[in-house]
Amino acid sequence: MNIRKSILLRVYLAFGLMVLGALMVFAKLVHLQYVDGGKWRAISDSLTIQEREVEAARGNIYSNDGSILATSIPEYDLRFDAMAISEEDNDIFNAKVDSLAYRLSTFFKDRSARQYLAHLKQARSKKQRYVLIMREVSHQDLKIVKDFPLFKSFKIGKDKYSGGLIAERHNKRILPFTNLAARTIGYKNTKGDSILVGLEGAYGQYIDGRSGKRLVQRIAGGVWVPVNRDMEVAPVDGSDIISTIDVNMQDMAQRALEKQLQVVDADNGCVILMEVKTGEVRAVANFTRDEHGVFREKFNYAIAQSAEPGSTFKLASYLALIDDGKIDSSTTVDVGNGTYKVPGHTIKDSHAPRKSIMSAKYAFEQSSNVAITKLVNTHYKDNPARFTSKLLDMGLGKPLGLQIPGEGNPVIKTPKAKSWSKLSLVQMAYGYELLMTPLQTLTLYNAVANNGKMIAPLFVKEIRHLGNTVEKFDARVIKEKIASDHAISEVRGMMESTMIEGTGKSLRNPLYTSAGKTGTAQIADGARGYSQRKYQSSFAGYFPAENPKYSIIVVIRNPRKGYYGASTAGPVFKELADMVFANDLSMHGTFASKKVIPAGEKMPLTLKGSREASMKVYEGLGIKSFDWNAAAQGVVDTSRRGIPFTDVQIKEGVVPDVKGMGLMDALYTMENAGFKAYISGKGKVVEQSLVPGSKLKYGTQVAIVLN
Repeated sequence: MNIRKSILLRVYLAFGLMVLGALMVFAKLVHLQYVDGGKWRAISDSLTIQEREVEAARGNIYSNDGSILATSIPEYDLRFDAMAISEEDNDIFNAKVDSLAYRLSTFFKDRSARQYLAHLKQARSKKQRYVLIMREVSHQDLKIVKDFPLFKSFKIGKDKYSGGLIAERHNKRILPFTNLAARTIGYKNTKGDSILVGLEGAYGQYIDGRSGKRLVQRIAGGVWVPVNRDMEVAPVDGSDIISTIDVNMQDMAQRALEKQLQVVDADNGCVILMEVKTGEVRAVANFTRDEHGVFREKFNYAIAQSAEPGSTFKLASYLALIDDGKIDSSTTVDVGNGTYKVPGHTIKDSHAPRKSIMSAKYAFEQSSNVAITKLVNTHYKDNPARFTSKLLDMGLGKPLGLQIPGEGNPVIKTPKAKSWSKLSLVQMAYGYELLMTPLQTLTLYNAVANNGKMIAPLFVKEIRHLGNTVEKFDARVIKEKIASDHAISEVRGMMESTMIEGTGKSLRNPLYTSAGKTGTAQIADGARGYSQRKYQSSFAGYFPAENPKYSIIVVIRNPRKGYYGASTAGPVFKELADMVFANDLSMHGTFASKKVIPAGEKMPLTLKGSREASMKVYEGLGIKSFDWNAAAQGVVDTSRRGIPFTDVQIKEGVVPDVKGMGLMDALYTMENAGFKAYISGKGKVVEQSLVPGSKLKYGTQVAIVLN
């Protein structure tokens, strides 16, 4: 009996434990489902559903004349939802998939129709909903692809299908003018550490916009697909930057600089063109010779390279002497045979002087090293701090506080500096033992041209969002007066005479006046010092001399074919100034009379282009009235080839007729219509390879022949 009870007790105990375990499991399941269910579902969703950022379209960067310097264009990755048509309507899929494969093959030309067909059918059989078709598809191509079979929406009976095409947008940054002002425009670094380059980097907070949000879900194969067709939070596009750069002046500056760098076989160089009254930088070009001997924009020497300026700094030395009452332009100095011995060093002029006793004005014109060092040493050797304080009072020695990052630090040494020596004063007098960037030097020259008012260089004039002004930037005054009116007047006269009788006379243009200073400096090569005989050639000045509108500096480093400032850097100044003057009618004065051209009489011939542009030119030339309706019919000046104007309508994707145009108009028209032009010859366009009016793919190449 005891044995039976013992067995039953054990059985009941085991059964009870099993029931209890089952109840505990059930209770846990209930707890997981109804108590902790939300928590675990959230964890599950976090592993299969994520919130992803959607990049906003970055704002554009515009030139001063409204041309686009940098913009974002949409590109798309195209994918296919093979299950957009239900399995019940499989016969519809099979009926259309052959046509889709053929259209994809003929359009993208990356694989055969048979390969596309196999790819699409395999996706259907595997019930794939996110099959890659093509990457980096343009918006123009997307509009075409949307109409392909199975991609566009259609009806089957009463059921409507939205189509199986999935287009994922990405923004691609492009520079329509390619390398035009590339270093100034800059770029946004997307890899590694944040690097600020140019306007893109400095104004990224405005240009970038605000990213949107989209829910994506992980499906088989670890592929993430959007949960909904529309984004949960739409992105906000970035603001536009209106720069001070002028496209035409920038093009002139780059062409003039690159040509001269090739002529003198230099390592690198830069040129800056600035508007005197506003400080707005109209052009800035930087070129470096690469390993293949091609000049490219790799480094912004104009704002970043601090170096010893050499003779262009003599302007500051003369300004200090005159402003301090030590000398005037008529003060004489004895330069002897063109050498000046100071403790441990002998200063020499580049050429033996024609006369030993010369005025300060003549010494400036001839860029005499001996004269300026002797004058500075004579008047400041007992109090060198007075000289350096005059330089600092002019606003030198401090960064300009530019709107773009990367400005090189200027260095104006003082007697308190550890590196100060007995030679420092005389060395600084002609531009050594101190550091300045080309733009900092130009700012000094610009201040002299601006009657002593020093203006900070301006690269951005306005920020706009959706056409509305967010922020506006006006000229920022660094110093109201860098020197007295007398001192400014004296050095301006000395700079003008340099272009008439001095080292810059070969750069003079009889059509307008100019003022400037040549500069030549030896380049120190680290521990080797100046023994390598490498030079920096420069020229700084402004024009017109009597009412300055533009200031320019040119710096060319390590030229191998000559190194004097006038013959090496000067030609860039002259070519750029000549072209700017020729294109800026405001500097030409007023016309004495207005010429009236009645309809039916001869007109000055103009190349094919826009009516608005032609009218502006004729009005600028003093032609008061003109029968444009008659001109449109070819009545005016019928003895000449062509007609005075032809309005050209630019439509994206439609080949324009550019025959009869000049090069710049033809390029502008073709590129704005979406075609890539290749040029041969010179003159006006006589032939184009694509038939006008044809509708072709964006980016199609077209050959243009000029004669």
